Amino acid sequence: MKTNSNSLPQERIKIVDALRGFALAGIVIVHMVENYIGAPTPASFNEAVHQGPMDYVVDGFIGLLLRGKFFALFSFLFGLSFFIQMDKAHQKGENFAGRFLWRLLLLLGIGYVHSLFYAGDILTVYALLGIFLIPFYKTKNNWILGIVALLFLGLGRYIVFFYTQGQNMFGSMEMSPESASVLEYYAILKEGSLTDVFSANAFHSHLNKMDFQFGIFGRGYATFGYFLLGLYIGRTGFFKKHKEQKKMVQRTWIWSLILFLVSGGLMAATFGSMGGNVTFDNWTAMLGLTAMDLNNVAVTFILISVFVILYKRTKPQKFLEKFIPYGKMALTNYVVQSVIGTFLLFGWG
Repeated sequence: MKTNSNSLPQERIKIVDALRGFALAGIVIVHMVENYIGAPTPASFNEAVHQGPMDYVVDGFIGLLLRGKFFALFSFLFGLSFFIQMDKAHQKGENFAGRFLWRLLLLLGIGYVHSLFYAGDILTVYALLGIFLIPFYKTKNNWILGIVALLFLGLGRYIVFFYTQGQNMFGSMEMSPESASVLEYYAILKEGSLTDVFSANAFHSHLNKMDFQFGIFGRGYATFGYFLLGLYIGRTGFFKKHKEQKKMVQRTWIWSLILFLVSGGLMAATFGSMGGNVTFDNWTAMLGLTAMDLNNVAVTFILISVFVILYKRTKPQKFLEKFIPYGKMALTNYVVQSVIGTFLLFGWG
């Protein structure tokens, strides 16, 4: 009796689960250091978490290697997972688009509950942006890479700034550490009850998050760029045959290192030219933010390259595989770590 190979359950790609767990672990560290605030912080908070030189060293290390990079890695893996799910269904002669939409709806609901605890929730953003991934499943690679380049080079940010000149599009929270809105929200997190926090996060925090995602800071545009890169890499089958991809891995980390140095220099030059008072109401700052995005891209792909190189070696692989269970339950762990973190760090806990 012959068995249809398409009907057999396909094995999970272990390195992808390990990488996802690794990414989530980095996100947890960043969120804990940021005290799960998910908003601009007042000067009193910044002083409290920088009591000595080591605090600045740790914060600098996290800023260089973790903050903005592990979210990017997580987003990249979301796009990769989208491709894997769609491709598996396609091989069986099925259309996964409708089921993927249903999963996004569930993700939106879970994300909203999560956002009541933590205003910086990313699941709601993933659920909304994920809808736009579906048409790209059959889009040619050249188009995908072209759109990725435009997103990472700041096209969305520049269009928004042209019309808004840096003003908020959705929320009312100001970026200044001593603004009334920042102080008010910080007071709620520090002294408010659980219902006070839920009330603050239920609506207005989503508007403020939309400004961060789709305003001049453009996190949402970069996130979708990582989605598309994950989709593209999924098409290449890179992680299925990563052991054979020595040259590609080598080229990736070398070009990423070059991008890291160039973008880092551009970032230092643009923000340095503004002196001590950096504001986001000018084109120089917009260029600096784009340099920061490109720097995050560079570090993200350096991390992926190093991870793949280490995963090929026996001893490092055994250690990195400890992240596999964490990566398999990424959604559960992402939500639970916020509930525990806010319980430990917010006033209601």
